[in-house]
Amino acid sequence: MEEAARSHVRERYGKIATTGGGCSTGSASTGCCGGASGGGCCGGAGTEDPLGYTAEQLSSLPEGANLGLGCGNPTALASMRRGQVILDLGSGAGIDCFLAAKRVGSTGRVIGVDMTPEMIRKARANARTGGYENVEFRLGEIEHLPAADRSVDVIISNCVINLAPDKAPVYREAFRVLRPGGRLVVSDVVATRPISRKDRENPELWSSCSSGALPEKEIRSLLREAGFRAIRVDLRADAAAPASLEGPASLGVYAADIRATRPG
Repeated sequence: MEEAARSHVRERYGKIATTGGGCSTGSASTGCCGGASGGGCCGGAGTEDPLGYTAEQLSSLPEGANLGLGCGNPTALASMRRGQVILDLGSGAGIDCFLAAKRVGSTGRVIGVDMTPEMIRKARANARTGGYENVEFRLGEIEHLPAADRSVDVIISNCVINLAPDKAPVYREAFRVLRPGGRLVVSDVVATRPISRKDRENPELWSSCSSGALPEKEIRSLLREAGFRAIRVDLRADAAAPASLEGPASLGVYAADIRATRPG
């Protein structure tokens, strides 16, 4: 099941990268959005973006960097400083990497990791278009990060960890590459009630950021086992369930902000 889920996710997001994304690729909507108000599944690039991006942020991005696949804005939660190294798990077309790049400045560095070759190519093209010299994109799986031990100050991720068949190695890898005192800041989806085995084994539900969600208690446990402390899991009261499913309330999956720290 694990490899089948991973292959389906790679195929789905590869198609999104090459077709321009949006919320209509395939039989179900492709987005992992936290709300469906406004144009598109993520509300488009208007001033009332439901994910928390400002109009100024969205207007600063290269065209094609925002594919509407997130469920929050982790860059708004992370207290990034100039000169820091930021790592984005599942960086897609680069939206959060480009926003982070402005925060860390020319003395900082941002690394995006994605397992989909088409996304990596798209993100690299966007970086060239936008002139982002302090951003690089690496092909790899978030369970096996292409980054050195204790080399990163802040890890961000936007509606991606739920797509991993096994979340434990993702959190262990995040802990490994963070420097002491480093922080994990994630926007993701959380299950508020049990999800059936049938739904978890449905590749469409899984790859649309829904049936791969874990309950808060399990997320906290995995983070503690990986070594993290100061763990917070905050359901977003302003965020509806992902717009990628018809009748998503039946799964009880909602957007959340997840934060944790590697002890210093």
